[in-house]
Amino acid sequence: MATGSLLLHSSSSSSCTKSCCTLSIPQLRGAKSRTPNLERGGAVCGGGDRKKGIGPRESALRIPERFKVVCLMACVMCLCNADRVVMSVAVVPLADKLGWSSSFLGIVQSSFLWGYIFSSVIGGALVDKYGGKRVMAWGVALWSLATLLTPWAANHSTIALLAIRAFFGLAEGVALPSMSTILSRWFPGHERASAVGISMAGFHLGNVVGLILTPIMLSTIGITAPFVLFSSLGLLWLSSWVYKVTSDPKDSSFISKSELRSIQAGKNDPPTTTADLPPIGLLFSKLPTWAIVFANVTNNWGYFVVLSWMPVYFKTVFNVNLKQAAWFSAVPWGTMAVSGYIAGAISDSLIKAGYCITSVRKIMQSIGFIGPGVSLLCLNFAKSPEIAAVLMTAALSLSSFSQAGFLLNMQDIAPQYAGFLHGISNSAGTLAAIISTIGTGYFVQWLGSFQAFLSVTACLYFITAIFWNLFATGERVF
Repeated sequence: MATGSLLLHSSSSSSCTKSCCTLSIPQLRGAKSRTPNLERGGAVCGGGDRKKGIGPRESALRIPERFKVVCLMACVMCLCNADRVVMSVAVVPLADKLGWSSSFLGIVQSSFLWGYIFSSVIGGALVDKYGGKRVMAWGVALWSLATLLTPWAANHSTIALLAIRAFFGLAEGVALPSMSTILSRWFPGHERASAVGISMAGFHLGNVVGLILTPIMLSTIGITAPFVLFSSLGLLWLSSWVYKVTSDPKDSSFISKSELRSIQAGKNDPPTTTADLPPIGLLFSKLPTWAIVFANVTNNWGYFVVLSWMPVYFKTVFNVNLKQAAWFSAVPWGTMAVSGYIAGAISDSLIKAGYCITSVRKIMQSIGFIGPGVSLLCLNFAKSPEIAAVLMTAALSLSSFSQAGFLLNMQDIAPQYAGFLHGISNSAGTLAAIISTIGTGYFVQWLGSFQAFLSVTACLYFITAIFWNLFATGERVF
């Protein structure tokens, strides 16, 4: 579906106006016109892609370069999350072996976020200055190394494990700002939500891959196996990324002229210039900025509670074994990958149909917060692991609509500072994730159940949804 959508946009045509010239649309068969296919919004007369040796028929059959970019992005986002999830599963046997309490288990789970909170801001600023390609490449190289070293650190000491997980988080903090910036450069406005949906589908599928493969490899090969596998895949991905992708499509030697015209013509925002230092005071003087920050805080709060504690939740509340817990935990993430793309496609369709961007962002974000809040409240009454899995699936599937809400809104209001704004808001969200991940452990230890913390999380979703609808905007503010 994603391939068909992007190919359709890359081969759509339009006619020149205002006495430029008259173009006829060639028939699908038997036509040998030299007239190039004109992309949406790219009404340019005369000349084909002769310098690249691409004729009209070849262009029509050619896979758009931006689709290759988003496929690579989806793959690395899958690895990004799979590397996180490995530890969420491996920590269960480690806790049994080393005698960790529930509260200390929360500290171990949150150690990834200690480095992540700092690199989000730094990574966002670096992306704005140097482009997403280079920053993403360094991030993947470093977090793959950290993944490889994790089993050694766990065998050495607890302090070494905490340090290497913090370093892992430091490297992974650049992933989302890099993704956001690269996709905003490579995709026209009416395809951007779908591109983010595809990339984030890979991100959520990483949970599925990690949750399913890790228990199998832990029980059959040993604790080092999943860490070695995913770190090796990261380095393999890096070899394709470095040579085939650029931060901006105009710098690519692979893209056709017609596709480049289509991308440039589909940009709703004017060209931007990047300042050396973002105006932090100005950014935070606007309520739309705070709407994004609060949305990121709430999204990360709920997301990391579920990500870090779902296997433990099924094992503790319903007394299922680790492999069963992994399967129950994997199903919601797989559904979330599909719903995230659906949310992006709906968002793009609404914008192309003429709905204002502000309304679309508010609709998507409202679904992304109110839906999970209701689902988590209902989870308090689940009496079986099957019902709990259904409710968690509903919560995560609906929360994926946030991808077409606050995650895209950074490019809407501040395109030239989007990477930095993403980093700032993600750092605030990471702090919230640290508190929620550790807080869950203490709630479970003191109160003996997950219910109280789930109710707190649901209320936070509702409050933030109200704030978002009052102050968010889809218009450019900076």
